[in-house]
This record gives sequence, C-alpha cells and structure tokens, in this order.
Amino acid sequence: MRQLLVSSFSLLIAGKLLAAPDLREAPNLTASPANQLVVSGNACGPTALLNAFRYGNKDWQRASKAISGETDKQQIYTIIREVAMRPSANFKGRPRWSRKGVNLTDLCDIGNELTRGQFLPLIEQEIFFRQTGETSQKLLNRTHQRFGKSLSKGLPPIISLRRYALRNGNWVILDAHFVTLFSLPKKLEKGATSFPVTYIDPWGGKIQQGEITIANQPILSNTIEGSPCLEAQFPQASVGKKLVKSGEKNALTISAALGRW
Repeated sequence: MRQLLVSSFSLLIAGKLLAAPDLREAPNLTASPANQLVVSGNACGPTALLNAFRYGNKDWQRASKAISGETDKQQIYTIIREVAMRPSANFKGRPRWSRKGVNLTDLCDIGNELTRGQFLPLIEQEIFFRQTGETSQKLLNRTHQRFGKSLSKGLPPIISLRRYALRNGNWVILDAHFVTLFSLPKKLEKGATSFPVTYIDPWGGKIQQGEITIANQPILSNTIEGSPCLEAQFPQASVGKKLVKSGEKNALTISAALGRW
C-alpha cells in the first residue's frame, strides 16, 4: 500500500513537472536586482534600465559594469546625474528625469546614450495599445512575441505600467511605474487569454510574479470588448493603489515597453 502511495505521488509530481511551461528567461539568472528606494521613490526608470542591463547577456552586462559605482545607490546616481538630468529632446525646457520621474521616450534616449560607443544595438520603444484592426487577442499575441523576442536577443524588456481609475465618469491616470521582465512562457497557447510572467520590481529590488491578461473589465471604455489595452494582474505591485478612492473602478495596465524587437 505504501509503495502504491509513493508511486502515485511520484506520478503526480511528474505530471506537474510536465505541465510546467517551458520558460524564456533573462540571460543572467545570477544578477542582483537594483533597488530604487536607496535613491528616490521616483527613480524606477533608471533603476529598471540598470536591472535590464544586469540581467541581460554578456554584452548588456558590459553596459551595466561601465556605469561607475560599486553599489546600487552609486550606479543609479551615476545614471541620473550624468545622463538623465540632461535636457530632454522631447520636452523642451525640461530635463529627461526629474523628481516626478521619466517618460518612456526619454528613458529610451537615456538607455541608448549609456551604451553609446559599446557596439550595442539601439534600444527601441513600442506602445502596447490595440492598433487599427487589432483585436485584444492579437494584442496579447503581439505583446508576448515582442517581450519574448527581446529576451531571446539578450535584453530583458522594460515594461511601462499605468494605473487608471474611473473618476467622475472619466478614466484618469493615477500613477505609472517601470519594471523589468525576468521570464515568460516560450509559447502562447492558441486562444490563450493571458500568460504568466516573472518581473523585477525596482521598488524594493524584488523579483515578483504576475499575469498579463486580456482585460476582464471595461478599461478606458464602456465595454470589456472596447478596452484598448492589456491588464497587468500584479498583486504585489503597489503602483497607484493609495490614490484609488473608495469604490472607484481601477486597473493596472501594460502601456508600453523598451527592448530589442
């Protein structure tokens, strides 16, 4: 009887192992996540960029090592002071980074300036809202394909998150945040409505788990079908939660990303 129970348990474990998705992971699994809180609550962009370099392949790791400093604090300050505080080419009269944070386009410029002269390809940006004629299913597929492609090319993508709330009849942005993708399934099953991810949150420098899913509630729309973006089911992400008023509908969404497409 005992042997039968052991055999049954072994089969159960084997079944779970077989059911586990084949993952595409960040090239450098031994890196340490940088923590933005050693510098500023609004340093998520530079820190997420540093994490992408650290967890990338040897070429991108070289870029992280070229940033002067022995600690997270020193390296993040180097990025901010030497590159991020330069004038924005996208918003005249403003620095790329301020105490309010940094936008996606300026963060892309920061990343490419940090790697200039290191014979690395350009980092590119992409918006992950539905395009003309694109369904939510196709948007999910495009997001999975792009994120996986950047990982396979050696650079973990930097994801721009936004929390929206329905306030006084209008959807408003409450807060935004950058995280770095660590892993996702290599394949997306046909008809899938979501896929699991592991990501590096610069807020505290932690590796967390979540799910990117087709919206299961109306977001920026009156209907679920009209929702133009994907939802980020990231339970540990505190992005904008404190700004949500009692009873307000709200959602954390995938807005855009930087990577190697």
